[in-house]
Amino acid sequence: MLGIDFTSAPSRRKPITVAVGRVERGSGGVYRLETIRELTSLEAFDAFLREDGPWLGGFDLPFGQSRMLIEHEGWPDRWPDFVRFYCAQPRETLRATFRRWCDSRPAGDKFAWRQADRPAGSSPAMRWANPPVAWMMHAGIGRMLAAGLDFPAHGHRPRSQRKPARIALEAYPGFAARAVCRQSYKSDARDKQTPERARNRRAILNSLIAGEAGLNLGLAINAAWRRRLVDDGSGDLLDAVICGLQAAHAAALPRYGLPRSLDTLEGWIASVPPMDDASDVG
Repeated sequence: MLGIDFTSAPSRRKPITVAVGRVERGSGGVYRLETIRELTSLEAFDAFLREDGPWLGGFDLPFGQSRMLIEHEGWPDRWPDFVRFYCAQPRETLRATFRRWCDSRPAGDKFAWRQADRPAGSSPAMRWANPPVAWMMHAGIGRMLAAGLDFPAHGHRPRSQRKPARIALEAYPGFAARAVCRQSYKSDARDKQTPERARNRRAILNSLIAGEAGLNLGLAINAAWRRRLVDDGSGDLLDAVICGLQAAHAAALPRYGLPRSLDTLEGWIASVPPMDDASDVG
């Protein structure tokens, strides 16, 4: 059970972080963290994606864009075709499209939102700055598709079934973090990595361990990793662990907790209850 905090430009200073753990079901169940890997290049990410399963990963990057935007632009509306099209476009072309869309919309309603974005409290998948989630998708999802992963929220399985399975769910750690703390808990800028943010990370981590962050299992973690997660001012290590917990939460639900009315072009975010049928997802 993996949690992946993704960045579109990984480096030694800011790698892609991969939490590796296992689920132990029992009295409530726990996600036991084993280690956190650091991938310092997209080539290392490619190699990771092709590692043997079975594994299920929660990936913190958008897997799709809004159907409204896709249909408005006349882009392919079959998800695998759209992914290949989107990832083949130069960023400049996509940025111009996004800006044209936003410029044509009224104040307060600039972006095209997916059905999952507002319930999750996430940025719209088309946002290209602060945070640049559109570029995270551009750098990551095509690689994931090419690696032959299984995408339940998009109704996509690789043609040549590779056993054991490697399953990808979209995750968003901010959803679980805000169930505990509404204040900021991380920053990439060192001068903003304050004691207050460290206290917020500690509060979030304590709630995850206690099973009180809105997920259906708790976190088991040793003292050394606990210190590292609190001390990491970027929040990347904590976010990777939350993504792993969100994947584990979804894995315990029928159909991974996906809504009955799922739009497989847009997909869904793991552990976020659908607005129209929340009773189905626990």
